[in-house]
Amino acid sequence: MLLDLGFPVLALALVVAIIGIALALLGGRRDDLALVASARNAVFAVAALVLTAAVLLWIALLTNQFQFEYVASHVERNLPVFYKFSALWGGQAGSLLFWTLILSGYSTLAMIGFRNQHRQLMPYVIATLLTTTAFFLVIVIFAANPFKKLGFVPADGTGLNPLLQNYWMVIHPIGLYLGYVGMAVPFAFAVAALATKQLGNTWIRSIRRWTLIPWLFLSLGILMGSQWAYIELGWGGYWAWDAVENASLLPWLTATAFLHSIVIQERRGMLKVWNLVLVFLTYELVLIGTFITRSGVIESVHAFALSNVGPIFLGFIAFSIFGYLWLLLDRLPLLRSDNELDSMLSRESGFLFNNVVFVGIAFATFFGTTFP
Repeated sequence: MLLDLGFPVLALALVVAIIGIALALLGGRRDDLALVASARNAVFAVAALVLTAAVLLWIALLTNQFQFEYVASHVERNLPVFYKFSALWGGQAGSLLFWTLILSGYSTLAMIGFRNQHRQLMPYVIATLLTTTAFFLVIVIFAANPFKKLGFVPADGTGLNPLLQNYWMVIHPIGLYLGYVGMAVPFAFAVAALATKQLGNTWIRSIRRWTLIPWLFLSLGILMGSQWAYIELGWGGYWAWDAVENASLLPWLTATAFLHSIVIQERRGMLKVWNLVLVFLTYELVLIGTFITRSGVIESVHAFALSNVGPIFLGFIAFSIFGYLWLLLDRLPLLRSDNELDSMLSRESGFLFNNVVFVGIAFATFFGTTFP
């Protein structure tokens, strides 16, 4: 049956991603354009395979294939078609596949957009994006398989959570995912800049729009989510200290700070270390926010239930934190500012104070969310 190909397609995507990582790192080390081109093609292949898997799951949801556990748990025969379509991101396994789909889409766009630029950076950009993609594929394959079958075929499914049967929940998660996932591209360039010691302003200029676009989507996603909360929960249009809301707000705060401070590095060659830290914080807060809402460690009216994805997430978060900080600390001597602050009342000081406020709010929000 065609739908049975979903799991093998995901497994093949993981294999291709791992091969692509090896080719990118080897191509970057040897400065071999042929190997880098092969790694770039691996990005395209992974995107095509993940898209195929997502389409197969959509078909299963729309045609009531209740032999699949995910379909039986999230749709029913009488559910309107657009809610069946949105059920892809209405549950744990499907939403993780959707996360991977958008990441592979962003990776593809980055390969196309920078195909004739950044010869030294791109091998490591490719390796970083494929590493993140491979991580989510590992979760989808081994911990949250959307193509897992039941031992029987129910007459009907249990249907989508009534709280999610709202038009805002059809479009709001798309905005959040487009914002969340897009932050992987600036992080990949930061890793590449550190790995190659190309720590001037070139990489910063290249990723401004790659930060601004996901920031815009994330802003819209948060606003649309507040409307859902106003209608369904009656929380006055905001979600107070809800874990899922804060998980989306945290990277928005650090990304906003980065978009401000990036101007200072472009114009004055200052805040180089600070910008690298902000890119890192944004990426890690995306991962931590995803972990918070999917591991079950924090309760929320629209977080996912306790699952076995938590340990895998923690492992990857630890790996990315220690790996990035090691690179950053090793390259600190190369990150001296070209200029210094003129005075406490200068424009640069104002931007820096602005950054401190945003990061301070992010820290308070993170502490208030996780401490209980």
